[in-house]
Amino acid sequence: VQLQASGGGLVQPGGSLRLSCVGSGSIFDIDYMGWFRQGSGKRRELVAAMAANGRTNYADFVKGRFTISRDNAKNTVYLQMNSLKPEDTAVYYCNIPTGLSGTWVLSSWGQGTLVTVSS
Repeated sequence: VQLQASGGGLVQPGGSLRLSCVGSGSIFDIDYMGWFRQGSGKRRELVAAMAANGRTNYADFVKGRFTISRDNAKNTVYLQMNSLKPEDTAVYYCNIPTGLSGTWVLSSWGQGTLVTVSS
């Protein structure tokens, strides 16, 4: 399954964005889906992951602000981002992690979608 992330853009601090990740095929049987990000000059890191049974894992820096969800009927995973901060500026990617920790992924990294938080 190839994944395509979209929904990024420029937003002011405190604002919200919703990212979408659409699969080229069904994601129904995929155990885990995840969002990752890479800021300029930084390593790529896990933002949030979701299991098929609904269990989630969030990075400490987004807990209480971001929400991951999936719509299997639409082959889509979402990342609702609220209370955005300048330090959330990054390219956001979706992928298929092997677990909720997001240490390993199964798909190639696409182009991602750029989120810029700035006034």
